[in-house]
Amino acid sequence: MYDIEMHEASPEFRRCWQAAGSHLNSQVQDGLQTWLRAHLTPPFLEHLSFRLGNQLFFIRLEDVDGRLDVPGSLRGLFAIADGCQGSACLMPMKKKLIGGDWIPTHPGWGLIDARTKEPINPVSLVTDEKIEMTGWELHDFAVQVVRDQLLKEGYRLMSWQGNPNVDPSIWFVGDSEGPEWVVVRAVRYPDKDANRPRNWNEIAAGCARLSKIGHFASVAFASTEQEFATDGEEAIPLWRGHGAEVRYEGLIQPPC
Repeated sequence: MYDIEMHEASPEFRRCWQAAGSHLNSQVQDGLQTWLRAHLTPPFLEHLSFRLGNQLFFIRLEDVDGRLDVPGSLRGLFAIADGCQGSACLMPMKKKLIGGDWIPTHPGWGLIDARTKEPINPVSLVTDEKIEMTGWELHDFAVQVVRDQLLKEGYRLMSWQGNPNVDPSIWFVGDSEGPEWVVVRAVRYPDKDANRPRNWNEIAAGCARLSKIGHFASVAFASTEQEFATDGEEAIPLWRGHGAEVRYEGLIQPPC
């Protein structure tokens, strides 16, 4: 288990974040269609992220004047970008003296490489190459599946995160009106069910001060070109941006 920073976003950061998202949306006709992170629920590894074609972009906002309280860290940005084999980007922003609007300081997309500080044009990085989804990507996808089902069932989410090195993945308000938690695991075809982590008792002990009600969620994925019912076939890779079949049968509350 890892300690993660639960840093709330200030109202001023929210205004900066909204301006940044609107600017990025304006860079493509009809706006970006595949946002990965477009919410301000902590914890923060990146502030915004999206997929364009076969490329992933993870963005950390910065105030060039250094006055804004910015949640998260560069270490978190590099962790998720490297884990997903995506681009770690900075988006320097400035608050205008007149009107107080936030604007990017760099032209075009307003993005720079977080390591080299060179400008980044996402469109120019998109290729026709097939890129297989990383373990981090798949885990984050699995968390989205479980999160969306909880919302569909009427539960209120408290927090969620897609870092495969951090448990639990989701906190929500359960039927008892108190907090409950979910450990998520993802597997690829031909596997159909994920195993509960061996350190379950350790995870439960770490969560006990907030809640003793924990759940396990197994989410399996297969290419849309392959069905789970088919046995003995060689697995077709899960290509980034391509369709996937999802096998998820709900939360399991393991015995203590």
